[in-house]
Amino acid sequence: MNFIKPKNKNVEKVDWLLSERTRAIVKYYAEYTEYSESEIVDKFLLNILEDKDFIGWIEKKRNNRRIVKQLELEHSLEEDVIG
Repeated sequence: MNFIKPKNKNVEKVDWLLSERTRAIVKYYAEYTEYSESEIVDKFLLNILEDKDFIGWIEKKRNNRRIVKQLELEHSLEEDVIG
């Protein structure tokens, strides 16, 4: 049996401008997956953390500890150093 984990989302309303096409994609994908539009955007944007070039850029920044902590990358960066 898999137990339900809490979402632990510290959400904040943002004021972004999105094209009509992008809003439609999110709307229909949310309808298709039965997730909320906010959850769809959140899940897709988290995929950015799989961009090796982006992670490399963060690693090269001076005083990157705040970024690493904010993006919860501690585990990912440790694996890169070990692996």
